[in-house]
Amino acid sequence: MNDRTPHSEEAPAATYTKAIRTAAHTEERSAAPLRADDRIAPRLIEWYRLHGRTLPWRETRDPYRIWLSEVILQQTRVQQGLAYYERFTERFPTVAALAAATEDEVLKLWQGLGYYSRARNLHAAARQVVERFGGRFPERYEEVRSLKGVGDYTAAAVCSMAFDRPHAVVDGNVYRVLARLFDLETPIDTTVGRRTFAELAQTLLDPMRAAAYNQAIMDFGATCCTPQQPRCTECPFADCCLALAAGSVARRPVKAGKTRTRDRYFHYLHLTDGRRTLLHRRGPHDIWQGLYEFPLVETAEACDFDRLAAEEAFGRLLGGQPFRLTDTVRMPRHQLSHQAIHALFHRLEVEELPAAEGCIAVDAEALGDYAVSRLTDRYLNR
Repeated sequence: MNDRTPHSEEAPAATYTKAIRTAAHTEERSAAPLRADDRIAPRLIEWYRLHGRTLPWRETRDPYRIWLSEVILQQTRVQQGLAYYERFTERFPTVAALAAATEDEVLKLWQGLGYYSRARNLHAAARQVVERFGGRFPERYEEVRSLKGVGDYTAAAVCSMAFDRPHAVVDGNVYRVLARLFDLETPIDTTVGRRTFAELAQTLLDPMRAAAYNQAIMDFGATCCTPQQPRCTECPFADCCLALAAGSVARRPVKAGKTRTRDRYFHYLHLTDGRRTLLHRRGPHDIWQGLYEFPLVETAEACDFDRLAAEEAFGRLLGGQPFRLTDTVRMPRHQLSHQAIHALFHRLEVEELPAAEGCIAVDAEALGDYAVSRLTDRYLNR
């Protein structure tokens, strides 16, 4: 049985997706190989030729720059990521230059993008390229995949776009496009779902034009087959999209369940003696690792300043000395992937900055030299 079966242009989509839909609902997937329509790759690539976005990382085969763009664009809109890409390539034009930088330099340049583990992994992976591969970015999928922070998607993107290796990318855009084209009900956040979509994506890939195909399907999902208000009337697959025919476009892709969000209550103490202020660097095993912020007291629930001042952690930070509260700023809820941060910044004037454990005293004018979280940056620039 062939993996791909030819169809006339008028053939209904159901004739070539039955095997996919059957397999998608079954844990045991060895009974029938995935089938796909040979029209999909050519149509996508032609759509991309006419409507694809012009972006700097698409005008190079440099694997370092392609990898850099992919890391920056995770959880980031292209328009925002573009400015960071340009700053990073200007400051660190090669993977060796990035590897030679300090972590503080990398985090400061990354400031505002969020998900700072990406920046730390980026830096660590650059050093691995220098140490393990002599500064030459690896070409083999397994070697790229072995780098710190590089998953299946990023490895496939780099190998296909830099070296035209036949590896299909699967990201949020690809999940959405395939789920709608084939009207798949398999949840994408399950083991069987991830396997189903990965196999389907690889089946659809044009191995002779891997770079063009991968860029095409991602751009198509980002600009045409969008999460909300997809442009179905302009879609090149309007004649064969099963979800469009079934009226289920808005319900695809399917997720098994939502991740619970945890509420956290942060009270930052912006201590100043009129010239200097205290900063604390966050440690490992929590959000914003390695970034600077004002001394923090975290409470189990929301509370006012009087109750905060009675907390043991507050007294320990101040060292028992008198203070004057000059301002309290309540920040908008700061939503992370699994956490909601409710933050208050309390500006306190003191005669002398306390010798708080793990804190450093810095000139107020030098605050901009330190890499801080987006939340703290918003407070400083409000």
